Amino acid sequence: MARPMKIVSMRTLAKWHIWLGWLVGVPIVMWLATGLFMVARPIEEVRGNHLRRDLPAAPLAIPGSAIASADADLKEMRVVMQDGRPVAILTRLDDSTRRVDFATGAAIAPLDAAAARAIVAERIVGGDRPERVTLFPADRTPFDFRRPLAVWQVALADGTNVYVGRDTGEIEAVRTRWWRAFDFAWGLHIMDLSEREDTSHPLLILFAALSLTGALIGSVLMFRRRKARPVR
Repeated sequence: MARPMKIVSMRTLAKWHIWLGWLVGVPIVMWLATGLFMVARPIEEVRGNHLRRDLPAAPLAIPGSAIASADADLKEMRVVMQDGRPVAILTRLDDSTRRVDFATGAAIAPLDAAAARAIVAERIVGGDRPERVTLFPADRTPFDFRRPLAVWQVALADGTNVYVGRDTGEIEAVRTRWWRAFDFAWGLHIMDLSEREDTSHPLLILFAALSLTGALIGSVLMFRRRKARPVR
């Protein structure tokens, strides 16, 4: 009796497998088809960046302002509150950054290690327990930051890295262990572990096309009915 029951059980599982195949097969085909569509073009082209003309950057100039004067060569001015006072974060046309007191125009010195540690202790949960504080220049930032900006890396006991801009005085990024794991998974997902930025490259497009082809062939094969074997 055990053998017939086993056969019935396997047949039941086979039926469930067919129905589950239909249930999950449709969204899988949709995911693969839409995924192939989305990676077919570079994200810059999707966003229309290729249509923007490269025009000479005009310096930011505010009449009557000693901070944003015509000869300051500013690209951007952002005003924030730091240490209870308004501070202007100035970005020049050459992308260099500095801070000045917005009320007086007096220059503010770049952050030192103690100041970066104090900012993290005040603004980040668990930030009062740093293990080390390291300065990274703009051209040698860690891989989990990946921005051309001079930053202090404040490494916390739980594995979190907090990045504080040396010249901005602002927290530029918080990288937890979970973020780094997510970033690695993202690199695998888009098949770009080196930069983890390129979402439209030949290898990814090829495997997306092959996966979609395989899913479509599998869907077609499910339409075919198996012919009963002749009884001998």
